[in-house]
Amino acid sequence: MAEQMMPVTIPLVLAPGVEVRFATRLGGASQGDWAFCNLGSKVGDDPAHVAANMEGLAHVMGAPLRLIHQVHSAIAVDADELADNAVDSYHVDADAQVSARTGMPLGIFGADCLPVLYADPDSGVIAASHCGRRGLQRGVVHSCVEKMIEKGADRTRISAMLGPCICGTCYEVGDEIAQEFNAQFPGTATVTRFGGAGIDIAAAARQALAAEGIEGERIVSAVPRVAAATSYLKDDAELQQLCMQDNEGDPVLAERLGAMDRCLCTVENPLWYSHRRAFLSHKEHEGRFLAVIVRR
Repeated sequence: MAEQMMPVTIPLVLAPGVEVRFATRLGGASQGDWAFCNLGSKVGDDPAHVAANMEGLAHVMGAPLRLIHQVHSAIAVDADELADNAVDSYHVDADAQVSARTGMPLGIFGADCLPVLYADPDSGVIAASHCGRRGLQRGVVHSCVEKMIEKGADRTRISAMLGPCICGTCYEVGDEIAQEFNAQFPGTATVTRFGGAGIDIAAAARQALAAEGIEGERIVSAVPRVAAATSYLKDDAELQQLCMQDNEGDPVLAERLGAMDRCLCTVENPLWYSHRRAFLSHKEHEGRFLAVIVRR
């Protein structure tokens, strides 16, 4: 029997009975540019490796994941309806999905864009959205919350958690895009560590959530748990190997982690896949991680 892949995930609690997990790059079968736990089947990786990684994650979550074909839109779909109609949601164009079922994990791919997870534990409605620059501008947070309300959620009870994404210090987009984004989300324009104009998509998402009445203590921080997990993995052999492959000039993992300001930044923290880091490292390919939410 083939060895069961066991992806390394970081578990968090969003609300009573609602679990979130961030899958890292560790613990999978993928090799080369995709090492080690690539979960994206559309990025050129060996399909057998991706299938093994996904099977391992399904084992961790206790059920197969519901995925969507993310297209940087504001489209939110009802995952329960798709499941009832035996629709393979991975071929459905959308950037948010909503469920009121127990034991059905919803996944959102990331590699710089921001996953946002939502829950109203009283109604049992959960959701996940893919918040890249264009999705945020098109209103994906609003669409996701509206779909939750259609399923029975109460806007005043919804909590949210922001997953790993590229931070404003690393996300360089140029003056024109930064000015346009900042006009819609004031105060989110940045100057990056590379010296150019950038944007902060996590800050924009917080503004979008606040517009839906979700703010303050109802935005649950993932930082303490992710920071602790990163510290715990500082001597991990796979993570050390990935650090060297990332070709950022750091001779050892400890130096890279020592220079890290934001553990949720996909560029700074080697636990996450990152388009921008892959570009800086002159890689031809890059993998995808998943942020997953499930109601137990």
